[in-house]
Amino acid sequence: MNETAPKKPESPGPDSRQQAPRSVTVLGSTGSVGTQTLELLAREPGRFQVKALVAGRNTELLARQAIALGAEMAVVADPALYAALRDALAGTNIAVGAGPEAVVEAATLDADWTMAAITGAAGLASTLAAIRRGAYVALANKEALVCAGEVMLRAVRDAGATLLPVDSEHNAIFQSLADGNHGAVEKIILTASGGPFRTATHDEMARATPEVALRHPVWSMGAKISIDSATMMNKGLELIEAARLFNLHETQIGVLIHPQSVIHGMVCYYDGSVLAQLGSPDMRIPISHTLAWPERMETPSPRLDLAAVARLDFAEPDLIQFPALRLARSALRAGGGTPAILNAANEIAVEAFLNRRIGFLDIAGTVERVLDSLGTPPADTLEDVIALDAAARRAAERFVAASSVTRAA
Repeated sequence: MNETAPKKPESPGPDSRQQAPRSVTVLGSTGSVGTQTLELLAREPGRFQVKALVAGRNTELLARQAIALGAEMAVVADPALYAALRDALAGTNIAVGAGPEAVVEAATLDADWTMAAITGAAGLASTLAAIRRGAYVALANKEALVCAGEVMLRAVRDAGATLLPVDSEHNAIFQSLADGNHGAVEKIILTASGGPFRTATHDEMARATPEVALRHPVWSMGAKISIDSATMMNKGLELIEAARLFNLHETQIGVLIHPQSVIHGMVCYYDGSVLAQLGSPDMRIPISHTLAWPERMETPSPRLDLAAVARLDFAEPDLIQFPALRLARSALRAGGGTPAILNAANEIAVEAFLNRRIGFLDIAGTVERVLDSLGTPPADTLEDVIALDAAARRAAERFVAASSVTRAA
Protein backbone atom coordinates (compact mmCIF):
# COMPACT_ATOMS: atom_id res chain seq x y z
CA MET A 1 0.00 0.00 0.00
CA ASN A 2 1.16 3.61 -0.06
CA GLU A 3 2.41 6.14 2.40
CA THR A 4 -0.87 8.10 2.36
CA ALA A 5 -2.54 5.38 4.43
CA PRO A 6 -2.78 6.68 8.00
CA LYS A 7 -0.69 5.16 10.76
CA LYS A 8 -2.24 4.96 14.20
CA PRO A 9 -0.26 6.68 16.97
CA GLU A 10 1.34 4.21 19.37
CA SER A 11 -0.52 5.33 22.49
CA PRO A 12 -2.87 8.31 22.19
CA GLY A 13 -4.14 7.61 25.69
CA PRO A 14 -7.74 7.25 26.79
CA ASP A 15 -7.98 10.86 27.90
CA SER A 16 -6.15 12.46 24.97
CA ARG A 17 -9.36 14.01 23.62
CA GLN A 18 -9.78 15.91 26.90
CA GLN A 19 -6.45 17.70 26.52
CA ALA A 20 -7.74 20.11 23.89
CA PRO A 21 -10.72 20.22 21.54
CA ARG A 22 -10.01 19.03 18.00
CA SER A 23 -10.35 22.05 15.71
CA VAL A 24 -12.28 21.33 12.53
CA THR A 25 -13.21 22.95 9.23
CA VAL A 26 -16.06 21.63 7.09
CA LEU A 27 -15.88 22.34 3.36
CA GLY A 28 -19.38 21.71 2.05
CA SER A 29 -21.26 22.08 5.33
CA THR A 30 -24.77 22.36 3.85
CA GLY A 31 -24.60 19.19 1.73
CA SER A 32 -25.53 15.68 2.83
CA VAL A 33 -22.11 14.75 4.24
CA GLY A 34 -21.62 18.21 5.70
CA THR A 35 -24.90 18.32 7.60
CA GLN A 36 -24.29 14.84 9.02
CA THR A 37 -20.80 15.90 10.08
CA LEU A 38 -22.23 18.90 11.91
CA GLU A 39 -24.82 16.68 13.57
CA LEU A 40 -21.99 14.62 15.05
CA LEU A 41 -20.05 17.73 16.10
CA ALA A 42 -23.08 19.04 17.95
CA ARG A 43 -23.36 15.81 19.95
CA GLU A 44 -19.98 16.42 21.62
CA PRO A 45 -19.42 20.20 21.69
CA GLY A 46 -16.59 20.02 24.21
CA ARG A 47 -14.63 17.68 22.00
CA PHE A 48 -14.56 19.88 18.88
CA GLN A 49 -13.98 23.51 18.00
CA VAL A 50 -15.27 24.73 14.61
CA LYS A 51 -12.87 26.93 12.70
CA ALA A 52 -14.73 27.43 9.42
CA LEU A 53 -17.82 26.32 7.56
CA VAL A 54 -18.06 26.60 3.77
CA ALA A 55 -21.17 26.27 1.61
CA GLY A 56 -22.03 26.79 -2.03
CA ARG A 57 -25.16 28.96 -2.06
CA ASN A 58 -27.35 28.14 0.95
CA THR A 59 -26.54 31.19 3.06
CA GLU A 60 -29.56 30.78 5.33
CA LEU A 61 -28.57 27.28 6.46
CA LEU A 62 -24.88 28.19 6.57
CA ALA A 63 -25.57 31.10 8.93
CA ARG A 64 -27.67 28.92 11.24
CA GLN A 65 -24.93 26.30 11.31
CA ALA A 66 -22.19 28.82 12.03
CA ILE A 67 -24.14 30.37 14.92
CA ALA A 68 -25.18 27.04 16.41
CA LEU A 69 -21.63 25.63 16.40
CA GLY A 70 -19.79 28.85 17.23
CA ALA A 71 -17.74 28.85 14.02
CA GLU A 72 -14.96 31.40 13.69
CA MET A 73 -15.60 31.88 9.95
CA ALA A 74 -18.38 31.24 7.43
CA VAL A 75 -17.81 31.29 3.66
CA VAL A 76 -20.19 31.05 0.72
CA ALA A 77 -18.68 30.02 -2.62
CA ASP A 78 -20.90 32.31 -4.71
CA PRO A 79 -19.43 35.82 -4.42
CA ALA A 80 -22.81 37.37 -5.26
CA LEU A 81 -24.16 36.08 -1.94
CA TYR A 82 -21.66 37.88 0.29
CA ALA A 83 -24.15 40.52 1.42
CA ALA A 84 -26.82 37.93 2.21
CA LEU A 85 -24.41 35.98 4.42
CA ARG A 86 -23.06 39.13 6.05
CA ASP A 87 -26.57 40.26 6.92
CA ALA A 88 -27.52 36.82 8.24
CA LEU A 89 -24.52 36.91 10.60
CA ALA A 90 -24.83 40.55 11.62
CA GLY A 91 -24.28 41.03 15.34
CA THR A 92 -22.06 37.96 15.70
CA ASN A 93 -18.27 37.72 15.84
CA ILE A 94 -18.20 35.26 12.92
CA ALA A 95 -15.95 36.35 10.05
CA VAL A 96 -17.64 36.29 6.64
CA GLY A 97 -16.16 35.48 3.25
CA ALA A 98 -17.40 34.80 -0.28
CA GLY A 99 -15.98 33.56 -3.56
CA PRO A 100 -13.44 30.92 -4.61
CA GLU A 101 -10.49 32.68 -2.96
CA ALA A 102 -12.33 32.83 0.37
CA VAL A 103 -13.12 29.10 0.10
CA VAL A 104 -9.41 28.34 -0.29
CA GLU A 105 -8.60 30.72 2.57
CA ALA A 106 -10.98 28.80 4.82
CA ALA A 107 -9.25 25.56 3.85
CA THR A 108 -5.88 27.00 4.90
CA LEU A 109 -6.98 27.89 8.43
CA ASP A 110 -5.06 26.12 11.16
CA ALA A 111 -7.53 23.28 11.80
CA ASP A 112 -6.53 19.86 13.07
CA TRP A 113 -9.08 18.15 10.83
CA THR A 114 -10.78 19.23 7.61
CA MET A 115 -13.80 17.62 5.99
CA ALA A 116 -13.43 17.93 2.21
CA ALA A 117 -17.03 17.49 1.08
CA ILE A 118 -17.44 20.00 -1.74
CA THR A 119 -18.65 17.79 -4.56
CA GLY A 120 -17.28 17.75 -8.07
CA ALA A 121 -14.29 19.50 -9.57
CA ALA A 122 -15.31 22.66 -7.65
CA GLY A 123 -13.75 21.16 -4.54
CA LEU A 124 -10.28 20.50 -5.98
CA ALA A 125 -8.52 23.76 -5.06
CA SER A 126 -9.78 23.84 -1.47
CA THR A 127 -9.01 20.15 -0.91
CA LEU A 128 -5.47 20.69 -2.18
CA ALA A 129 -5.08 23.72 0.08
CA ALA A 130 -6.16 21.66 3.11
CA ILE A 131 -3.74 18.87 2.20
CA ARG A 132 -0.84 21.30 1.90
CA ARG A 133 -1.29 22.27 5.55
CA GLY A 134 -0.20 18.76 6.51
CA ALA A 135 -3.09 17.95 8.86
CA TYR A 136 -5.88 15.35 8.77
CA VAL A 137 -8.10 15.62 5.70
CA ALA A 138 -11.30 13.59 5.70
CA LEU A 139 -11.88 12.99 2.02
CA ALA A 140 -15.52 12.90 0.89
CA ASN A 141 -14.82 14.58 -2.44
CA LYS A 142 -13.90 11.54 -4.54
CA GLU A 143 -13.08 13.79 -7.49
CA ALA A 144 -9.93 14.96 -5.68
CA LEU A 145 -8.24 11.62 -6.30
CA VAL A 146 -10.18 10.73 -9.45
CA CYS A 147 -9.36 13.92 -11.34
CA ALA A 148 -6.11 15.02 -9.73
CA GLY A 149 -4.76 11.88 -8.09
CA GLU A 150 -1.07 12.42 -8.82
CA VAL A 151 -1.26 16.09 -7.86
CA MET A 152 -3.06 15.37 -4.59
CA LEU A 153 -0.89 12.41 -3.57
CA ARG A 154 2.28 14.35 -4.32
CA ALA A 155 1.01 17.13 -2.04
CA VAL A 156 0.18 14.56 0.67
CA ARG A 157 3.75 13.24 0.57
CA ASP A 158 5.32 16.70 0.52
CA ALA A 159 3.21 18.03 3.41
CA GLY A 160 3.06 14.87 5.51
CA ALA A 161 -0.74 15.08 5.49
CA THR A 162 -3.05 12.22 6.42
CA LEU A 163 -5.98 11.28 4.19
CA LEU A 164 -8.91 9.66 5.97
CA PRO A 165 -11.45 8.17 3.54
CA VAL A 166 -15.09 9.07 4.18
CA ASP A 167 -16.84 7.15 1.40
CA SER A 168 -18.38 4.13 3.12
CA GLU A 169 -16.56 1.71 0.82
CA HIS A 170 -13.11 3.24 1.18
CA ASN A 171 -13.59 3.73 4.90
CA ALA A 172 -14.50 0.04 5.14
CA ILE A 173 -11.28 -0.90 3.35
CA PHE A 174 -9.29 1.40 5.62
CA GLN A 175 -10.81 -0.19 8.71
CA SER A 176 -10.15 -3.67 7.33
CA LEU A 177 -6.48 -2.73 6.91
CA ALA A 178 -6.21 -1.76 10.56
CA ASP A 179 -3.63 -4.47 11.32
CA GLY A 180 -1.18 -2.63 9.07
CA ASN A 181 -0.28 -5.77 7.12
CA HIS A 182 -0.66 -3.95 3.80
CA GLY A 183 1.99 -5.96 1.99
CA ALA A 184 -0.08 -9.14 2.26
CA VAL A 185 -3.09 -7.73 0.40
CA GLU A 186 -4.13 -9.72 -2.65
CA LYS A 187 -7.11 -7.59 -3.64
CA ILE A 188 -9.94 -5.49 -2.26
CA ILE A 189 -13.66 -5.66 -3.01
CA LEU A 190 -15.97 -2.67 -3.15
CA THR A 191 -19.65 -3.42 -2.76
CA ALA A 192 -22.54 -1.73 -4.55
CA SER A 193 -26.26 -1.85 -3.86
CA GLY A 194 -27.03 -2.02 -7.57
CA GLY A 195 -29.23 1.06 -7.32
CA PRO A 196 -32.81 1.30 -8.57
CA PHE A 197 -32.05 -0.54 -11.83
CA ARG A 198 -30.32 -3.61 -10.43
CA THR A 199 -32.93 -5.93 -12.01
CA ALA A 200 -34.23 -3.57 -14.71
CA THR A 201 -34.36 -4.42 -18.40
CA HIS A 202 -32.67 -2.36 -21.10
CA ASP A 203 -36.05 -0.96 -22.21
CA GLU A 204 -36.97 0.01 -18.65
CA MET A 205 -33.70 1.86 -18.26
CA ALA A 206 -34.15 3.57 -21.63
CA ARG A 207 -37.56 4.90 -20.53
CA ALA A 208 -36.45 5.86 -17.00
CA THR A 209 -37.29 9.36 -15.80
CA PRO A 210 -35.22 11.33 -13.29
CA GLU A 211 -37.86 10.62 -10.63
CA VAL A 212 -37.43 6.87 -11.07
CA ALA A 213 -33.63 7.03 -11.23
CA LEU A 214 -33.48 9.06 -8.01
CA ARG A 215 -35.29 6.39 -5.98
CA HIS A 216 -32.30 4.71 -4.39
CA PRO A 217 -33.39 1.55 -2.56
CA VAL A 218 -31.01 1.93 0.39
CA TRP A 219 -29.09 5.20 0.72
CA SER A 220 -30.40 8.76 1.07
CA MET A 221 -28.13 10.97 -1.04
CA GLY A 222 -28.12 14.09 -3.19
CA ALA A 223 -29.38 14.05 -6.78
CA LYS A 224 -25.97 13.80 -8.48
CA ILE A 225 -24.74 10.89 -6.35
CA SER A 226 -28.10 9.13 -6.64
CA ILE A 227 -27.92 9.20 -10.44
CA ASP A 228 -24.29 8.05 -10.32
CA SER A 229 -25.47 5.13 -8.20
CA ALA A 230 -28.17 4.32 -10.74
CA THR A 231 -25.62 4.22 -13.59
CA MET A 232 -22.94 2.67 -11.32
CA MET A 233 -20.61 5.50 -12.30
CA ASN A 234 -20.23 6.14 -8.57
CA LYS A 235 -18.65 2.70 -8.24
CA GLY A 236 -16.39 3.45 -11.18
CA LEU A 237 -15.22 6.69 -9.57
CA GLU A 238 -14.73 4.84 -6.27
CA LEU A 239 -12.66 2.21 -8.08
CA ILE A 240 -10.33 4.91 -9.40
CA GLU A 241 -10.16 6.56 -5.98
CA ALA A 242 -9.37 3.24 -4.30
CA ALA A 243 -6.50 2.62 -6.70
CA ARG A 244 -4.99 5.99 -5.76
CA LEU A 245 -5.74 5.84 -2.05
CA PHE A 246 -4.47 2.31 -1.44
CA ASN A 247 -1.83 2.15 -4.22
CA LEU A 248 -3.45 -0.77 -6.04
CA HIS A 249 -3.51 -1.91 -9.65
CA GLU A 250 -6.87 -1.91 -11.39
CA THR A 251 -6.88 -5.71 -11.45
CA GLN A 252 -6.62 -5.79 -7.64
CA ILE A 253 -9.97 -4.04 -7.18
CA GLY A 254 -13.17 -6.03 -7.49
CA VAL A 255 -16.78 -4.88 -7.39
CA LEU A 256 -19.72 -6.94 -6.17
CA ILE A 257 -23.42 -6.13 -6.20
CA HIS A 258 -24.66 -6.47 -2.62
CA PRO A 259 -28.26 -5.23 -2.38
CA GLN A 260 -28.48 -5.35 1.42
CA SER A 261 -25.61 -2.81 1.75
CA VAL A 262 -24.44 -4.40 4.99
CA ILE A 263 -20.86 -5.24 3.96
CA HIS A 264 -19.29 -2.04 2.66
CA GLY A 265 -15.86 -3.33 1.69
CA MET A 266 -13.56 -6.34 1.97
CA VAL A 267 -9.83 -6.94 1.96
CA CYS A 268 -8.60 -10.30 0.65
CA TYR A 269 -5.17 -11.37 1.91
CA TYR A 270 -2.65 -13.75 0.38
CA ASP A 271 -3.27 -16.33 3.11
CA GLY A 272 -6.92 -16.66 2.08
CA SER A 273 -8.33 -14.50 4.86
CA VAL A 274 -11.02 -11.97 4.01
CA LEU A 275 -11.63 -9.08 6.42
CA ALA A 276 -14.80 -7.03 5.99
CA GLN A 277 -16.40 -4.02 7.62
CA LEU A 278 -20.13 -4.32 8.29
CA GLY A 279 -22.62 -1.73 9.45
CA SER A 280 -25.97 -0.12 8.84
CA PRO A 281 -26.12 1.97 5.64
CA ASP A 282 -25.63 5.27 7.49
CA MET A 283 -22.97 7.77 6.46
CA ARG A 284 -22.60 8.97 10.05
CA ILE A 285 -20.61 5.79 10.77
CA PRO A 286 -17.69 6.45 8.37
CA ILE A 287 -17.86 10.19 9.06
CA SER A 288 -17.54 9.57 12.80
CA HIS A 289 -14.66 7.15 12.22
CA THR A 290 -12.63 9.87 10.50
CA LEU A 291 -13.78 12.63 12.85
CA ALA A 292 -12.58 10.84 15.98
CA TRP A 293 -9.67 8.89 14.43
CA PRO A 294 -7.63 7.23 15.87
CA GLU A 295 -10.28 6.94 18.56
CA ARG A 296 -13.99 6.30 18.04
CA MET A 297 -17.11 8.18 19.01
CA GLU A 298 -20.70 7.20 19.67
CA THR A 299 -23.24 7.80 16.92
CA PRO A 300 -27.05 7.60 16.81
CA SER A 301 -26.80 5.26 13.81
CA PRO A 302 -29.09 2.20 13.82
CA ARG A 303 -27.26 -0.86 15.10
CA LEU A 304 -26.83 -3.71 12.65
CA ASP A 305 -29.08 -6.69 13.39
CA LEU A 306 -27.83 -9.60 11.30
CA ALA A 307 -30.67 -11.83 12.45
CA ALA A 308 -33.14 -9.31 11.07
CA VAL A 309 -31.17 -8.96 7.82
CA ALA A 310 -31.20 -12.78 7.61
CA ARG A 311 -29.34 -13.07 4.30
CA LEU A 312 -26.54 -11.43 2.36
CA ASP A 313 -26.56 -11.65 -1.46
CA PHE A 314 -23.73 -10.99 -3.90
CA ALA A 315 -23.44 -10.90 -7.68
CA GLU A 316 -21.01 -9.72 -10.32
CA PRO A 317 -22.08 -6.45 -11.99
CA ASP A 318 -23.29 -6.68 -15.60
CA LEU A 319 -20.98 -4.43 -17.64
CA ILE A 320 -23.45 -4.37 -20.53
CA GLN A 321 -26.25 -3.19 -18.26
CA PHE A 322 -23.88 -0.77 -16.49
CA PRO A 323 -21.30 0.42 -19.07
CA ALA A 324 -20.17 3.28 -16.80
CA LEU A 325 -18.20 0.80 -14.70
CA ARG A 326 -16.42 -0.44 -17.83
CA LEU A 327 -15.60 3.14 -18.85
CA ALA A 328 -14.14 3.89 -15.43
CA ARG A 329 -11.88 0.84 -15.50
CA SER A 330 -10.69 1.85 -18.96
CA ALA A 331 -9.98 5.41 -17.77
CA LEU A 332 -7.99 4.11 -14.80
CA ARG A 333 -5.88 1.92 -17.08
CA ALA A 334 -5.29 4.81 -19.48
CA GLY A 335 -4.16 7.09 -16.67
CA GLY A 336 -3.01 10.68 -17.16
CA GLY A 337 -5.91 13.06 -17.50
CA THR A 338 -8.40 10.46 -18.68
CA PRO A 339 -10.12 10.05 -15.28
CA ALA A 340 -10.58 13.84 -15.11
CA ILE A 341 -12.24 13.75 -18.53
CA LEU A 342 -14.47 10.88 -17.42
CA ASN A 343 -15.61 12.77 -14.33
CA ALA A 344 -16.28 16.09 -16.08
CA ALA A 345 -18.21 14.48 -18.93
CA ASN A 346 -20.28 12.53 -16.43
CA GLU A 347 -21.16 15.65 -14.43
CA ILE A 348 -22.49 17.35 -17.57
CA ALA A 349 -24.36 14.24 -18.71
CA VAL A 350 -26.01 13.70 -15.31
CA GLU A 351 -27.12 17.33 -15.18
CA ALA A 352 -28.54 17.02 -18.69
CA PHE A 353 -30.49 13.91 -17.70
CA LEU A 354 -31.88 15.58 -14.58
CA ASN A 355 -32.98 18.47 -16.80
CA ARG A 356 -34.61 15.96 -19.23
CA ARG A 357 -32.36 16.90 -22.13
CA ILE A 358 -31.08 13.34 -22.62
CA GLY A 359 -32.25 9.87 -21.66
CA PHE A 360 -30.83 7.73 -18.87
CA LEU A 361 -28.82 5.50 -21.20
CA ASP A 362 -27.38 8.59 -22.90
CA ILE A 363 -25.40 9.40 -19.75
CA ALA A 364 -22.80 6.67 -20.29
CA GLY A 365 -23.05 7.16 -24.05
CA THR A 366 -22.13 10.82 -23.71
CA VAL A 367 -19.20 10.03 -21.44
CA GLU A 368 -17.85 7.44 -23.88
CA ARG A 369 -18.07 9.86 -26.81
CA VAL A 370 -16.13 12.50 -24.86
CA LEU A 371 -13.45 9.99 -23.85
CA ASP A 372 -13.05 8.89 -27.46
CA SER A 373 -12.81 12.49 -28.68
CA LEU A 374 -10.23 13.76 -26.17
CA GLY A 375 -7.88 10.77 -25.91
CA THR A 376 -5.40 10.33 -23.03
CA PRO A 377 -3.64 13.66 -22.35
CA PRO A 378 -1.29 14.12 -19.35
CA ALA A 379 -2.37 15.92 -16.17
CA ASP A 380 0.73 16.79 -14.15
CA THR A 381 -0.54 19.94 -12.43
CA LEU A 382 -3.81 21.23 -11.04
CA GLU A 383 -3.88 23.68 -13.93
CA ASP A 384 -3.71 20.74 -16.36
CA VAL A 385 -6.60 19.08 -14.57
CA ILE A 386 -8.71 22.24 -14.63
CA ALA A 387 -8.04 22.75 -18.34
CA LEU A 388 -9.00 19.15 -19.15
CA ASP A 389 -12.09 19.46 -16.99
CA ALA A 390 -13.18 22.51 -18.99
CA ALA A 391 -12.44 20.84 -22.33
CA ALA A 392 -14.39 17.73 -21.37
CA ARG A 393 -17.35 19.81 -20.24
CA ARG A 394 -17.41 21.68 -23.54
CA ALA A 395 -17.25 18.44 -25.50
CA ALA A 396 -19.99 16.87 -23.37
CA GLU A 397 -22.22 19.89 -23.89
CA ARG A 398 -21.83 19.52 -27.67
CA PHE A 399 -22.81 15.85 -27.55
CA VAL A 400 -25.72 16.59 -25.21
CA ALA A 401 -26.99 19.30 -27.56
CA ALA A 402 -26.82 16.87 -30.48
CA SER A 403 -28.66 14.20 -28.48
CA SER A 404 -31.30 16.72 -27.43
CA VAL A 405 -32.00 17.62 -31.05
CA THR A 406 -32.29 13.93 -31.93
CA ARG A 407 -34.73 13.29 -29.07
CA ALA A 408 -36.82 16.30 -30.03
CA ALA A 409 -37.05 15.09 -33.62
